Amino acid sequence: MTLKISSLLCLFMLLFSSEMYAQDKPITYKTNHYWQQQADYTMDIDMDVKSYQFKGTQNIKYTNNSPDVLNNVFYHLYFNAFQPNSEMDARLQSIADPDRRMATNVGTKENPIYESRIAKLNADEIGYIKVKSLKQNGKKLTYELSGTVLEVKLNSPIQPGETVNFDMVFDAQVPVQIRRSGRNNKEGVALSMAQWYPKLAEYDDEGWHADAYIAREFHGVWGNFDVKITIDKDYTIGGTGYLQNAHKIGHGYTEEPVKTKGKKQTWHFIAPNVHDFTWAADPDFIHDTMQVPNGPTLHFFYQNTMPKENLDNWRKLQPKTVELMQYFSEHVGMYPYKQYSVIQGGDGGMEYAMCTLITGERKYSSLVGVTAHEMAHSWFQFLLASNESKHEWMDEGFTSYISTLAMNEIMNKNASNPLAGSYRSYSGLANSGVEQPLTTHADRYNVNRAYGASAYSKGAVFLAQLGYIIGEDDLKKTIKKYFTDFSFKHPKPMDVIRTAEKISEIELDWYLMDFTQTTNTIDYAVKDVEEHTITLERIGIMPMPIDLKVMYTDGSTENFYIPLRQMRGEKSTSATMKDDWAWAYPTYTLKTSKSIESVQIDPDGMMADINKDNNVFSASK
Repeated sequence: MTLKISSLLCLFMLLFSSEMYAQDKPITYKTNHYWQQQADYTMDIDMDVKSYQFKGTQNIKYTNNSPDVLNNVFYHLYFNAFQPNSEMDARLQSIADPDRRMATNVGTKENPIYESRIAKLNADEIGYIKVKSLKQNGKKLTYELSGTVLEVKLNSPIQPGETVNFDMVFDAQVPVQIRRSGRNNKEGVALSMAQWYPKLAEYDDEGWHADAYIAREFHGVWGNFDVKITIDKDYTIGGTGYLQNAHKIGHGYTEEPVKTKGKKQTWHFIAPNVHDFTWAADPDFIHDTMQVPNGPTLHFFYQNTMPKENLDNWRKLQPKTVELMQYFSEHVGMYPYKQYSVIQGGDGGMEYAMCTLITGERKYSSLVGVTAHEMAHSWFQFLLASNESKHEWMDEGFTSYISTLAMNEIMNKNASNPLAGSYRSYSGLANSGVEQPLTTHADRYNVNRAYGASAYSKGAVFLAQLGYIIGEDDLKKTIKKYFTDFSFKHPKPMDVIRTAEKISEIELDWYLMDFTQTTNTIDYAVKDVEEHTITLERIGIMPMPIDLKVMYTDGSTENFYIPLRQMRGEKSTSATMKDDWAWAYPTYTLKTSKSIESVQIDPDGMMADINKDNNVFSASK
């Protein structure tokens, strides 16, 4: 029996070795399986500014870089959300606190009753994209409309590595301005053209992301855009991409003349390596430019019909925008495009490829603030481009973090903790009873206020508190390394944490799990203080290392650092290092050499402790 087993084992090893070395050299195994799809767009659009309807042709050269055979594809038709009985409309009517831009309160302030604005749209006010024909490599395809998603069955499956051409003819109507996109916003900007074209859905290692457009944000395929927009001569366009055929005819451009078609003219844009294309147009736009030293050209589009105070604010904004571009390029990474545009339009502030749409009739500080936030998205949304629907906090939170720090410096606020507001907002959420984990899909929050506090505030606290854990210097290195390694790669939460681990040599999977995948909270307390002894208590279930400040009765102070055992390391600190504290032990005792007057946990306020009242002890009280 032993002989037979040995013989079989030798035969197996021989066959295995033969297979391994049957080629000229040994088989090598891939260590990096990363891939992403490529979608290159060519579009020709003819806009009627009176009916707000446009006709379009589109070619997408789509390359399947995945290892999978694709039997179907999906398109987003976002404008279809702005129709009565759409999923967006249904959600507005079912959520307790609908977005005030999208719903009208017909009740009272004390007893609000909200009505969906979408539900009341007339046929000439709705948005739509109607596909007239669709072909794959010249052959007609069958497709089915499913709300804001077009489901397409392919005639010929797309093989791994294959490139195919999709040709579409479509008609569309721009909805009245309700959310992000639309015509004639509240400030009178004629066209805010975001999410306006048939957009191929993303396919990645998690499969298709053909989410309906219900409320939140987006995920797209990287590609190159070649877009021609024909519109009335009186209109000025600003947006994504580099204008190829500009001429100084009242539009502020200074290159070659645009093509004309009767009373219309054609604007030709090229946008390299982006995952969306946005534009806005208005007959009253002023167009200013300002050059960032060793950086891009900034473009500003805003209405000349605004009050003088607002016009002055837009002019004052321009040098501040230069400073913002320099701040983000220094603290995150260099902006890779040759231009960026700040455009009046939309319904508040929203980030897009190489540009933003913002409402313009604001106080100066608000105008700078919204520009700071939306511009910062260029790094965390348009260059890193995480999936906003699944990991909204990686976009909104990280953007809030860096834009808050930028505003603190550029506007000379000099706050000791610029992110204190984010910490307060998160603490309020954690104590509200409506918090859901950050892993919640952006459309699945029970109430909008929970989404806002989670994505923006808790997301910002995630980064700020990471600095508390690994040290501010290592956090700065982590942000830069994360941007360098994952730009244009759609990173996921683990990519942030692994970057921080490699920089700090601290184990951090516990932090990602507790803070983003659960609603576990941090609550540490000073339980007892005797003359030379401090007893601390962990009340919340989430663990943390502890910074502790002790004042002695002789007036001197001493800072202590208590590492968390499961970190398997410590941050760099000048504080007195103590033995680590393992999570399973609910209390920790610390001895001092002098008599104690007061004790404070986390004196800098960088730990997201949800009850700071028990963080302090004072013998004088």
